[in-house]
Amino acid sequence: MAKGKVDALLGIVFGDEGKGKVVDCFTPKYDIVARFAGGPNAGHTIIFEGKKFVLRSIPSGIFDEGKLNIIGNGCVIAPDLFMAEAKELEAAGYNLKTRLHISKRAHLILPTHRVLDRAYEVAKGKNKVGTTGKGIGPTYSEKAARTSLRVGDILENFPEKYAALKNRHEQMLKDLHYTDYDIREEERLWLEGVEYMKSFPLTDTEIELHKALKAGKSVLAEGAQGTMLDIDHGTYPFVSSSSTCSGGVCTGLGVAPNAIGEIFGIFKAYSTRVGSGPFPVELFDETGDKIREIGNEYGAVTGRNRRCGWVDLVALKYAIALNGVTQLIMMKSDVLDTFDTIKACVAYKKDGVITEDMPYDTEGYEAVYEELPGWKSDLTHLTSESQFPKAFQDYIDYLEKALETPITIVSVGPDRAQTIERA
Repeated sequence: MAKGKVDALLGIVFGDEGKGKVVDCFTPKYDIVARFAGGPNAGHTIIFEGKKFVLRSIPSGIFDEGKLNIIGNGCVIAPDLFMAEAKELEAAGYNLKTRLHISKRAHLILPTHRVLDRAYEVAKGKNKVGTTGKGIGPTYSEKAARTSLRVGDILENFPEKYAALKNRHEQMLKDLHYTDYDIREEERLWLEGVEYMKSFPLTDTEIELHKALKAGKSVLAEGAQGTMLDIDHGTYPFVSSSSTCSGGVCTGLGVAPNAIGEIFGIFKAYSTRVGSGPFPVELFDETGDKIREIGNEYGAVTGRNRRCGWVDLVALKYAIALNGVTQLIMMKSDVLDTFDTIKACVAYKKDGVITEDMPYDTEGYEAVYEELPGWKSDLTHLTSESQFPKAFQDYIDYLEKALETPITIVSVGPDRAQTIERA
């Protein structure tokens, strides 16, 4: 039997593109869906049959009874938040324990990690990164420092291990002069979550994946955040704490590069960003507000306003090259239905110098735009490419030519059914 392949679905700008919806649509084509990076700040929203779910740590293939879902070693997990998320799905009728495996090598977010997250942001003063305060950055920091706890640690001598790391964190907080906190109730739920996690298969997921691929099974790797938030290649220091690019699939799941097949890059028909950091296409006018309201651009986990702007071809070209994207998926096209004109950022400008390449630091750059006619038509009822208005088809053709990558799927609404595959 031919070996299976791992296809990857990646956000390729600043995240929040709608990965959850597409993974949910793709799941029937795959045997396994696996998360390879990130933590409970990644809210993947899925809407179908009048129901809405926001997944934070659990892969978006969880709704298909016949498929295995994996939380890989590259992820970080908060047991209390995982428990709340899982119990909500169980209450909705989904039997998670038969379809979800958790890597013993994934790292644990402690309650004191979340306090440290807040303390570090306070210490930065005006230079805040704009984290979600979920403790993700401090956990990844300790992973690199080799002092963190992993899921496998809960299976043996855990109380001692937990107490030692908690004491270390409390000393760090004293050193930061950050002592006004109370985690007693949070810690109670967290420890309850640890016990709850023990009821799931905690496994060597990389070995499971090796065996599955050897048997010819197919795997969909589900990304978190986006390329411009990658710890190495994003708008540092205003980035996530993990490898969000295609290389992170290999390290975050323990699969070899030659196991990677298709790389789907998902982006919106416009641009958004959450948190601090440079964003050359940001619109501070009524147009930006209109995009936010029509697109409901508020964080799925935090509720924070997303900063909005036109599509950024500089960032997209950079991300496509970094990831080796083979197919593009354009989301939320319908949000632009009412605009007379649509703009696309084709270059950045600073001090009179124009560049089409991604700079080391995009602070202070402004966007250079090209303008296209809007389609002024409701896309949400469309079911096939043949129904696309000419101006919308022209917009797709324009993007494909500029990005030199085919757009094979277009989303025209939030529901699972509003997803159109192109020939």
